Amino acid sequence: MSMAGKGAGDWRPTASLEMLRRRAALLTRTRNFFAARGVLEVDTPIVVNAPVSDVHIHSAQVTLEAGGPYFLHTSPEYAMKRLLAAGTGDIYQICHVVRALERGRLHNAEFTLIEWYRLGFSLDALMSEVQALVRELLDRPRAYPAAERVSYREAFVRVLALDPFTAPVALLTEHALRAGFDGATTDRDELLELLMGTVVGPQLGKDGLTFVHAYPAGQAALARLDPADPRAAQRFELYCNGIELANGFHELASAREQRERFEHDIAERRRSGLPVAALDERLLAALEAGLPDCCGVALGFDRTLMLAAGAERIDAVLPFPTERA
Repeated sequence: MSMAGKGAGDWRPTASLEMLRRRAALLTRTRNFFAARGVLEVDTPIVVNAPVSDVHIHSAQVTLEAGGPYFLHTSPEYAMKRLLAAGTGDIYQICHVVRALERGRLHNAEFTLIEWYRLGFSLDALMSEVQALVRELLDRPRAYPAAERVSYREAFVRVLALDPFTAPVALLTEHALRAGFDGATTDRDELLELLMGTVVGPQLGKDGLTFVHAYPAGQAALARLDPADPRAAQRFELYCNGIELANGFHELASAREQRERFEHDIAERRRSGLPVAALDERLLAALEAGLPDCCGVALGFDRTLMLAAGAERIDAVLPFPTERA
């Protein structure tokens, strides 16, 4: 029975009591999963000094009594990498993150991430571990058989019959227009991200779990480039029923290259008229001190719970979405 109400009843949670219990059970299952593997749980601040520079992620700024500016973290990645550089070994975190300008069936501004880092893991090994956790949380192994792994190129060829690495920008624009976009951008990576998010991605994972790997270098974010093919990044995403659940990297350890990427992001933000903030010098100092060779991944807990429970909207698995917070 739903505990949601209307009007004066909007003090009530949008998730049912049964869903809240299921949420708690899956959080316990997650902690048991990592405890069995000897991965240390950590807890880093939600209020941070430096936001992410990614053009497509929008940080919420907060005002405190002194200092600043401060921001609500969009991921615990920077802080967790500082811990890794300090010698923690394998770590994970279950935390709330906040991303501005995100709301919809699958989006709430505040949501829960499970993020973890494994030293000495290959990207393949991390994908296998992600698969094991997701199947554990979905609790329906027969409905979600062994995952398939396809390259970014293979996914585009399968859905759009085009090679994302060689297709002319004009062809990408044509497909973007068909998908309902206004044609305002001619940037190759922006067009590819639009098409992945709205056309290709929703067709993936229809019969189970689909890992997409070898993303274009322009979408590397904080991942290393593939030494065998510098056009591709050592990055993957996981899709199930057309929903993106996870995003993983073979983590970039070079402070110099990371600074260059941050500065490129800042230039792009300025060109786009987006807010610009100082770089996270503490993260860069940690990389300079030495980040151990590792792979890391962030898994959307709320979306995974949606799939486990058969929910259609993220509100159904949240106690209080932003409008009721």
